[in-house]
Amino acid sequence: MSLQSDLLIIGAGPAGSATAIRAARAGLRVTMVDRARFPRDKPCSEYMSPETLKHLAALGVLETLEGAGGNALAGTTVIGPRGSRLTGLFARAGHQPFRPTGLSLPRRILDHHLVEAARQTSATVLEEHAIEDLIYDRGAVAGAVVRDASGAMRVLRARLTVGADGLRSVVARRLGVRQHGHPHRLAFVAHLTDVPGLSDRAEMHVGPAGYVGLNPLGEGITNVALVVPQALAEGARGQAERFFLTTLESYPGIRGRIDGRRIVRRVLVTGPFAARSRRVVVDGALLVGDAADFFDPFTGEGICSALRGADLAVATALEALDRPGSVTADRLRSYARARRAVFGGKWAVERLIGYGMYLPALFDRAIGRLERRGWSHTLIGVTGDFVPAREVLNPRFLAGMIW
Repeated sequence: MSLQSDLLIIGAGPAGSATAIRAARAGLRVTMVDRARFPRDKPCSEYMSPETLKHLAALGVLETLEGAGGNALAGTTVIGPRGSRLTGLFARAGHQPFRPTGLSLPRRILDHHLVEAARQTSATVLEEHAIEDLIYDRGAVAGAVVRDASGAMRVLRARLTVGADGLRSVVARRLGVRQHGHPHRLAFVAHLTDVPGLSDRAEMHVGPAGYVGLNPLGEGITNVALVVPQALAEGARGQAERFFLTTLESYPGIRGRIDGRRIVRRVLVTGPFAARSRRVVVDGALLVGDAADFFDPFTGEGICSALRGADLAVATALEALDRPGSVTADRLRSYARARRAVFGGKWAVERLIGYGMYLPALFDRAIGRLERRGWSHTLIGVTGDFVPAREVLNPRFLAGMIW
């Protein structure tokens, strides 16, 4: 069986669902597929800044999500490897956020409601459909072959195909443009109940070989994420939970707070990070969300980037599809340029933080300096995507981190 669409979206996470919602509302014939059946669990920090909520409000799902639970977040506290700490609050970041608080919400809830919102548009949503391969017409991507839960194959043709299938994107690998760089890190993520000492802020504990994030999700449940170098994670083979619990105890600020008997969602593993696609546009296709690039989850804003990227992708798709004929890479170049303009500064800040963790003494010193100067709120605003990156990427701020 064959199905023809204007837009075929592979992947129904936040990037894919947001693309489907926006494109369908704009009048495009949209088909979205995902190998999972929703709701489903997903390893993620599950942290959303006020800017993420702004995008969710524009999609028309924020009120529904808030009614489904979650926890309001005022900001983040970062604890350095030698005990220095900073606390950044969204409301004090120097720029007016969409709201003074963000939101932490399980991906099981977030993704499910986004998929349902896509289904309520004119989009066709096919769950439990895994991509087998891309199809081509005169060298351009023209859709995909997918396999449903029964094993039956189906051809889905489209003028434009969007790879929104995450960190391990099949679409990106089929296009031959996927690369993994440094740092090679993996995340071990679980939900636990009754973690003591939490407030209305997320916590990030940096150690000499990785970091731990604690994110209160509400109703007594906390997202606990351990991120370590891939080489260290080799010791977790076949015993992810044991590795997770043992390694957490090596962090002074975590020691004694985590009880393995309180795990209510098993340890999920994802990575390696620092993945990017050399080209986000090719003839007949583009990449969005983690399929396009993902550096490191420390700043906790992958969801925001996915939603913003979807907005950029749809703007380009509407223009490209409005003209007859094949959708060439040249028609899609504006998307690649827009991504660089919107995300370029954030990418630089992510790398500044990510590589800075390789120098524990310097990282610890920088945290202390930022807190004393009252600049921690600015940094959290930048990582939260509502303060321009130039507020951090300037000589005065960078020098003030050290001297």
